[in-house]
Amino acid sequence: MATWSTLSEAQRLLGVQAQTIYAYASRGRIGVSPDPSDPRKSLYRTEDLSALVRKKVTGRKRETLAASTIFGAEPCISTGLCAFRQGRPYYRGKDVIALAEHASLEDAARLLWETEGMPVFSHRIGALPDLPAGRERAFVALAMASSKGHSTTGRIRKALHAEAAQLVGYLAEAFGADNDQTLPLHERLARGWGQPEEVGQLLRRAMVLLADHEITSSAFSARITASTGASLPACLLTGLTTFSGPLHGDASGRVRALFDEVERAGAHAVVDRYLSSALPIPGFGHHLYPEGDPRGAALMAVLDVPDEIRRMTDKVETLTGLKPNIDAGLATLVARYRLPSDAAFALFALARSIGLLAHSIEQLNVGMVIRPRGRYTGPAIELEPELKPPTQTQTQAQPGR
Repeated sequence: MATWSTLSEAQRLLGVQAQTIYAYASRGRIGVSPDPSDPRKSLYRTEDLSALVRKKVTGRKRETLAASTIFGAEPCISTGLCAFRQGRPYYRGKDVIALAEHASLEDAARLLWETEGMPVFSHRIGALPDLPAGRERAFVALAMASSKGHSTTGRIRKALHAEAAQLVGYLAEAFGADNDQTLPLHERLARGWGQPEEVGQLLRRAMVLLADHEITSSAFSARITASTGASLPACLLTGLTTFSGPLHGDASGRVRALFDEVERAGAHAVVDRYLSSALPIPGFGHHLYPEGDPRGAALMAVLDVPDEIRRMTDKVETLTGLKPNIDAGLATLVARYRLPSDAAFALFALARSIGLLAHSIEQLNVGMVIRPRGRYTGPAIELEPELKPPTQTQTQAQPGR
């Protein structure tokens, strides 16, 4: 999904004057679009700006390089959990798209956590909050667990894996899953949401596709928390609160709003409005997958897509070349089978909890607190007189020092 920046944002990102931005745009190095709020102004494609930033990183001084790595440049954090090769994601070397054909979320957890046996998502953490099943209940439950959680310091991996599995089960029931712990999680969710077995298989596929995605902002947040020795519930809560933003795990909410608009006004009218206004269309394209998000394709391929949504996705792909991503796949799943209104977020959060816990446990092996340094850009520092270095005149007047 293409995103756009204002001129001032582009200048700040690249650290250049407006004339340089205009020159880049005139040479085709930055995509340009009219600003829908003010036709006299232009917006600049953020992906192109980020690419220029990455090219400028080589050879910069150390503090500038460090600042750049926070915002998407390499190098970053070493991980053995997830990687991308030839436009596809891999969990510990296993093709995720192939894995989703048959694996359960329990299988994905066993692979990513490297457990001795198959994890069982049961919980003995405590009673759930007296709230309706959904996001609020899930976050309150995790906050309660965090307040009583034990530090990860000095605990063996087997104990951490057992607690991680209990946390996933706790979270699942907070989102409305059935509490029959003899069933795999996708069947418990389907039963809790009143869906037949065939829908449960779609939930299984979706969650395996979503279990991890390398060093996302939520994974980074969970790793920072883990590096301090905080409890696993605290690590998961930190990761999921970061995950809840509309530019991350809650992106499917914007796609669902788009689908609602398509139902009211029709696919052609909605797509024409977005394109004529140069607005990015939610649910299409992914910066890590220039040829299309394979997770979205794998999910959409097995869905009975409603006709109006199919017309919209076909038109967007024809006119822009952008294909539906995993957010569009989740929103389509929810719309087609009339799942609970927040089911897309619940599915994504449950699945990604596997990856967030894996990142938290992996970070413990590093044994160091993640503590980036700031690069001060504020007003000049006003030193107290006794702290100021002596001037050349003062030094010459006191030769004995």
